[in-house]
Amino acid sequence: MMNRPTPSLALMMLFAAVIATTPLAIDMYLPAMPQLADSLHTDSVLVQQSLSIFLAFYGLGMLIFGPIADAIGRRPLALSGLAGFTLASLFLSQTSQIEWFLAGRAVQALAGSAATVVIPGIIRAIYQEHTAKGMSYVSMMMMLAPLIAPAIGSLVLFITSWHWIFIVLAVYAVITGLLAYRYLPEINTQHQRTPINFFASYRVVFAHDAARPLIAISMFSSFSFFCFLTAVPFVYIEFFHVDEQTFSALFGVNVLMLMAANLLNSRLVIRFGSLRMLNAGWLSASCFAVGLFVVSLLNLPLWWTVAMIAPLMGSLGLIATNADALILMAFPQHSGTASAVIGTLRFGAGALAGPLLALSANGTTVPFALLMCSGVLAITIARLAISKNTAAD
Repeated sequence: MMNRPTPSLALMMLFAAVIATTPLAIDMYLPAMPQLADSLHTDSVLVQQSLSIFLAFYGLGMLIFGPIADAIGRRPLALSGLAGFTLASLFLSQTSQIEWFLAGRAVQALAGSAATVVIPGIIRAIYQEHTAKGMSYVSMMMMLAPLIAPAIGSLVLFITSWHWIFIVLAVYAVITGLLAYRYLPEINTQHQRTPINFFASYRVVFAHDAARPLIAISMFSSFSFFCFLTAVPFVYIEFFHVDEQTFSALFGVNVLMLMAANLLNSRLVIRFGSLRMLNAGWLSASCFAVGLFVVSLLNLPLWWTVAMIAPLMGSLGLIATNADALILMAFPQHSGTASAVIGTLRFGAGALAGPLLALSANGTTVPFALLMCSGVLAITIARLAISKNTAAD
């Protein structure tokens, strides 16, 4: 029988470092896009497609590697993923053609998904019924990555060229890989592993009556979150006309609120349980989503919008963390597959945010607020399905 690793701050920091490869790879090169377009002799539109390609292949990779993690173990897949991420980053630093750059981003995303898909399953094995506590710790630390990544990218550009952004990513992956080689535990022993059967593995997850509404809750909380990420530059900069420094500060407030929500969850979830904490987040999100819609309809000043968005982000963080934990606890033998389902649907739902916002744009913040409300309404419907399942049991 496996000796369960002891939870520790150092181990949680390692998990966060592995997961952070994705937001770092997404956000660190954003300031370099204009320079990339000039260097690769292409236009900015094609360079921007590299972000969509990364997200698409990251979601595809999670679908592929989730069942593989259940079959071969978490540790070898994580180490292979970090090694592949390193090589892809070095390749990207040397490329001089946009076609090879786009191909390199696809490989980088696939490798990153192999490394990150294993972490929720390891947390589930370590924390057992307190999975939400472990997920909160890791989410809280991992959120530093999107907060500082654009600043790191800008600093690299100030010193040297865009090529070094990907060299920095490679160095980060090497350091994380060495630490993972030394300290990452293997929680999936030989007798616990399942044969690779993609359809059977995903059928197990989607056939679970109690898990389906939780998967929907996780997906729609991500939809609302990506609506915010997609629309916030328009809302703050174009509609309310704030400068770049104020925008950065306001964006940081939302990240800090997400971190605070996860810290609160880590303190309270053992006492109240994941379902009650999910309910608390849902009730809070419902109030602030409606408040945001009313504020938008009345065209109130900026600070009213900020006062609604920040706690709404924290509430969505509570919902997502606890829904994910409840899903993982339902699948001790298929946590890799469950993590893949969560991740793929999360990015898939996020991909819908941009087109829907574009289709509904009318020059005001009302479409944004309405889509945020729609996401919370969908969470409410899924939450009612949980109540019906509980009553039936």
